[in-house]
Amino acid sequence: MTDTVIVDAVRTPIGRANKGSLVDVRPDDMAALVVDTLLQRHPELPRTSVDDVICGVSGAAGEQAYNLGRIVGQLAGLPDTVPGTTVNRFCASSLQALRMAHHAVQAGEGDTFVVVGVESVTRRAAAFAPADLNPRMIDHGRPDFVNDMYISMIETAERVATQYGVTREEMDEFALLSQTRAVAARDDGSFAREIVPVPVAAGAVVERDDGPRPGTTLAKLAALNPIQGEGGRVTAGNACPMNDGAAAAVVMSAERAAELGIQPRARILGSHVTGLAPEVMGLGPIEATRGLLNRLGLKITDVDVVEVNEAFAAQVLPVCRELGIDIAEQLNPFGGAIALGHPYGMTGVRMVTTLLNGLDSTDGSVGLATLCIGGGQGMAMLIERLG
Repeated sequence: MTDTVIVDAVRTPIGRANKGSLVDVRPDDMAALVVDTLLQRHPELPRTSVDDVICGVSGAAGEQAYNLGRIVGQLAGLPDTVPGTTVNRFCASSLQALRMAHHAVQAGEGDTFVVVGVESVTRRAAAFAPADLNPRMIDHGRPDFVNDMYISMIETAERVATQYGVTREEMDEFALLSQTRAVAARDDGSFAREIVPVPVAAGAVVERDDGPRPGTTLAKLAALNPIQGEGGRVTAGNACPMNDGAAAAVVMSAERAAELGIQPRARILGSHVTGLAPEVMGLGPIEATRGLLNRLGLKITDVDVVEVNEAFAAQVLPVCRELGIDIAEQLNPFGGAIALGHPYGMTGVRMVTTLLNGLDSTDGSVGLATLCIGGGQGMAMLIERLG
C-alpha cells in the first residue's frame, strides 16, 4: 500500500468573528487564496492533475453554502475538469477532509488532492433555526428522548470540569500558558512560516492572528466572570473565541511526489474517529487517540509534538491527564485555540499546518493532531515528518 504524503500546508491569519481583521473577506475567497498560494509554491505540480478538492466547513450556509469545495477550486484557478466536494464533521471537518484524501490515495483512487478547511463565523448564515431541531433531542420528558445533541458547548465544558475536578484556577493557568506561547510564536516569526497574508479593504494586508494577547496575566483572567454565572468555571479567557480563517494542504501518493521531484513534508501514519455522549464531547480526543495509538502499536511517549484543539481548558486538561501528554514538553508549543481561535471548519487543517511547523521547529519526528467534536465525537491523526 502506497504512503500518503503531505506536500505542504498553509493558513490565513485567524481573525476574530464579527469584530476582527477578516470580517470583510468572503469565506470562499479566503479559502481560494490559500489554495492558489499553496499551488503557486509548487509549480512542478500541474493543476490539471489534481484529482479532487475536498473542503471541510462546519456551517454550510450563506456564503459557505452550495458546494464550497467546487466553488473554491474554481476561484483558485483550477481547471473545470477538477471536481470538488464539501464535508462536515463540525470541528473536525477539515481533518475529515484530510482523512478522506488519505483514504483515496490508500485505495488507489487518486494520487493528488487539495484539502481545504474554512469557516467565517462572521459571514456565514445560521446553519439551522430552532424549529429545525429534533424534539427527541431537546425534551427530556419524552419517552423517546435520545440525548442532548444540541447542548451548549459551554455546558459540556462545565460538566467535564465537574466530572474531573478541574478548578477555575487550573483552567486560567492553562489559558495563560496558551496565550504566552502564542504571543511568543507570533513575535518570533514562527507563525509567519505558515501564514498566507490576506489582502483586505483599502489596500491593507492582514499578516498576523488577532487572538494572542500580550500582557495577559492570571489576575486579568481571574477577574473575568463565568459565562454561566456564579459557580461556573468557563470564561471568555479560558475558552476559545469565535473566529474566521482558512487553511489548505496538498496531499499526494509518495510515488507521484517522487515522479514530480517534490520533497514532501510528512506522511500520514493513520487516523481514527470515535463517538461519546454529546454532554461530555470535550473528552473525545481520549478514545480517538488511544484507538489510533493502539492500532499503530505506538505509545504517547513516541509522539514528539501533540496538537490538541483547545476548545476549553476544562477539557484539554483531562485529555492530557488521561493520555499522559506532557504539557510542558509535548503539547501545543505555539499555543492553541484559546489564544489563536477556533474557526470550526478551518481548525483540522490549521492544526496539521501548525503541527508541521512545530515538528520542524523542534526537529521532531512524530506528531499528533486531535480534537473534540460537537455532538459527541473525537478524532485523531498521526503524521511522521520527512526530510
